[in-house]
Amino acid sequence: MITLNLYYTGKNGCARAFAEEMVRSGIVTSIRAEDGNLRYEYFFPMDDPETVLLIDQWRDQAAIDRHHASAMMGQIAALREKYDLHMTVDRFISDDSGLPEKDLEFIKL
Repeated sequence: MITLNLYYTGKNGCARAFAEEMVRSGIVTSIRAEDGNLRYEYFFPMDDPETVLLIDQWRDQAAIDRHHASAMMGQIAALREKYDLHMTVDRFISDDSGLPEKDLEFIKL
């Protein structure tokens, strides 16, 4: 599993407006329906009103490659441009080992 944390940053509420338009336009629903998409959710940092965090999770690199080759990417790129957003990305690959026993002591399930 591959998880991407994408931070969209803009000015004057543009990052939030971008996320809202992504949802309203149906693009988010379409992405969530793509083969291999496991999660696609926006979050809003409490201490930074000009940034939106997208957690984008995929089964494998092949699923991400298919997504990037889709016509939807043109729509997404156009919206990023419309709202003049800048991005940073963190990429994580799951090791499928689960949480260490010591960490579970601090987590209420």
